[in-house]
Amino acid sequence: MATKTLSVRMKDEEYRFLSALAVEEHEDLSTTLRELMEKGRVLLGIEKYRRGEASLEKAARLAGVSMARMMEVLREYGVDLNLESEDYQAGLARLRKAW
Repeated sequence: MATKTLSVRMKDEEYRFLSALAVEEHEDLSTTLRELMEKGRVLLGIEKYRRGEASLEKAARLAGVSMARMMEVLREYGVDLNLESEDYQAGLARLRKAW
């Protein structure tokens, strides 16, 4: 996977938090920041789905996971699945491609 370098400005307090977390996790700052980003994506997907602002497919894309994994994540976080017609149709289309 290709990577990009990004310079980020943050408040001193946020930097101290990130540095302390990296030390606690025995990781470097970049790894810690990437892991926080991944977790943030998942939480964004959960929140948008919970508020009805994203379908299951969109929530999975936001989270960077498959729809099946997103369904598991939503269950883990106690979020009821309210599958919409759009989700059903998207699942059928993927199934047809697979067959």
